Amino acid sequence: QVQLVESGGGPVQAGGSLRLSCAASGRSLSSTYAMGWFRQAPGKEREFVTAIIWSTGTYPSDSAKGRFTISRDNAKNTVYLQMNSLKPEDTAIYYCAVKRREGAVKSARVYDYWGQGTQVTVSS
Repeated sequence: QVQLVESGGGPVQAGGSLRLSCAASGRSLSSTYAMGWFRQAPGKEREFVTAIIWSTGTYPSDSAKGRFTISRDNAKNTVYLQMNSLKPEDTAIYYCAVKRREGAVKSARVYDYWGQGTQVTVSS
């Protein structure tokens, strides 16, 4: 079992930055395959943002490229999502998730463990 806790969300103005954290417990992230960040806006489906596969690197969505960066702190068993140049359309609840086994990383259905989410609200 892996428990995930997100933090770092909040209100921010357009053009600003936030850094989300996802702290894992119960198991080392190194023993899993990948971590992803997803988001869900009201009335919309959960959307892939970016992922990191520990052995191969990062895989951002088109909307994340050039603005969002996923990184990892092994010592803290924590993954971060640095979000820059935020836009109102980035407003959503952001979730981190862990995938145990090898495979595709862009679908929410393939992830095994989820955090509770953290709200990001970007005002214009």
